[in-house]
Amino acid sequence: MAAGETQLYAKVSNKLKGRSTPLLLEPLLAMGFPVHTSLKALAATGRKTAEEALAWLHGHCNDPSLDDPIPQEYALFLCPTGPLLEKLQEFWRESKRQCAKNRAHEVFPHVTLCDFFTCEDQKVECLYEALKRAGDRLLGSFPTAMPLALHSSISYLGFFINGSPADVIREFAMTFATEASLLADCTVKPCTKQLHLTLAHKFYPHHQRTLEQLARAIPLGHGCQWTAALYSRDMRFVHYQTLRALFQYQPQNADELTLSPGDYIFVDPTQQDEASEGWVIGISQRTGCRGFLPENYTDRASESDTWVKHRTYTFSLAADLNSRKDGEASSRRSGEFLSQTARSLSSIQALQATVARKSVLVVRHGERVDQIFGKSWLQQCSTPDGKYYRPDLNFPCSLPKRSHGIKDFENDPPLSSCGIFQSRIAGDALLDSGIRISSVFASPALRCVQTAKLILEELKLEKKVKIRVEPGLFEWTKWESGKTTPTLMSLDELREANFNIDTDYRPAFPLSALMPAESYQEYVDRCTASVLQIVNTQLQDTGVILIVSHGSALDSCTRPLLGLPPRECGDFAQLVRKIPSLGMCFCEENKEEGKWELVNPPVKTLTHGANAAFNWRNWISGN
Repeated sequence: MAAGETQLYAKVSNKLKGRSTPLLLEPLLAMGFPVHTSLKALAATGRKTAEEALAWLHGHCNDPSLDDPIPQEYALFLCPTGPLLEKLQEFWRESKRQCAKNRAHEVFPHVTLCDFFTCEDQKVECLYEALKRAGDRLLGSFPTAMPLALHSSISYLGFFINGSPADVIREFAMTFATEASLLADCTVKPCTKQLHLTLAHKFYPHHQRTLEQLARAIPLGHGCQWTAALYSRDMRFVHYQTLRALFQYQPQNADELTLSPGDYIFVDPTQQDEASEGWVIGISQRTGCRGFLPENYTDRASESDTWVKHRTYTFSLAADLNSRKDGEASSRRSGEFLSQTARSLSSIQALQATVARKSVLVVRHGERVDQIFGKSWLQQCSTPDGKYYRPDLNFPCSLPKRSHGIKDFENDPPLSSCGIFQSRIAGDALLDSGIRISSVFASPALRCVQTAKLILEELKLEKKVKIRVEPGLFEWTKWESGKTTPTLMSLDELREANFNIDTDYRPAFPLSALMPAESYQEYVDRCTASVLQIVNTQLQDTGVILIVSHGSALDSCTRPLLGLPPRECGDFAQLVRKIPSLGMCFCEENKEEGKWELVNPPVKTLTHGANAAFNWRNWISGN
């Protein structure tokens, strides 16, 4: 231990000598643990029992930071309890299910009363006294009902607290800050701005309407008992990601972490250069040790999962006085509340069905190999005996097997290497967006099935979601060369090529019904029938329906949903020529107005330049 740290803990010991040893600290000292580590263990476990602190010390026996004088950070929150908390937690679950995770899901429902602040381990009990004093002082004036006003913006949704109730809460926060300064020598910055209970934060704009609908369904008429809760967190890991171990893992090497189900691991995303693919470097909350761990043994946890609750103060006196003044009325209100709660619980599923919105994301496939190397691409990559080789890096590394050999690829080309790369980038961006794909439909063209597979792989859904091949989504056959429809890979061939195909799916438009050189009206009717069946058969799941098809589908598969007539054929052809690889259109159902709308896609567009072929033989230095 450094000399300065020794002096710091010497001061702690001297202060304790002058008064009786705290009840929780005494058994730890009797076992031979130093004062400073005992205090650290008590602070890290919320000063609840000596047994919990002892277990923490045993777990951290190899913690290299055990002797570091790093205090916990503390914050005070006003938290709802009872029926309102249950409804807010229900909102948390539904908003996460329907609109993916946002920043509000990182913490429990709360009103922030002060910023995080530090407190020396030996003074933590003084914070508890500060909380009690502040609560006792404001108990009589604490509001019996909390007016919550819904506020919504493009990236925030929550309840605002205004008027005299907000003034009382701010006074409570300032009183706590003053008492904490006097008793624990802490600098606490109370919340003096708009008091709010956040419901959603930093979400995607196209989710705003759904989140508002869910928020308006939260009943605010029920009574609520509010509790001021003091929490702490480890200040070293504020900007780290938190992982939760799902499975047990025994280290195979000395630099690996032991994992038990439920362990929390702190991971710094900026310090992962040493980790191999599929592994991360993290610090175990249970042991304080640092090491490698397999990432697929973990799942993302919420920020507040590792916080420790210390003490609470419940504002219940005002409610008790009211009930004593009018016991009969209180009993009557209680009976009404119980019946309303029962009705509310029975209507959860109906509420979900009312609020749930269907969404359809239509995506064009990635760059196809003949788009770069022309109609003779197959001759460029075929040996005289009909085998495939790679003449350019933008040709794929290999081709799947087909029953009639390589010639079947001529009119059903695969993705180029860049097309594969584009599809993975799009899938990775969709993963970051938090969008929840529930089902995938693809044109039977190989390039579309490949794009769907690659997107699912980046979404980590390749084994969970099967690709439903829908021939009705195929390109306008008039644009396909030849007098017959292209020879497409069968479902069995696709499965043998490691595509996760749903062989039980019954398509809206069978493959045998595809006609060569169909008219524009026949093509439009085919797409309309296909997309309407896709949407109408997805009744239960409110996730996003992903359709991977051709550039033409971004128009022909969305206009029927929007209630728009087909474009003129010439306008349609001009529009489709401008649609790039991985172009997207996103449609969302507006149940209130009984129609579908085009909204912003969940990810940005992919733009890049051309890269011409280069032959070093044609280049001579100096000329």
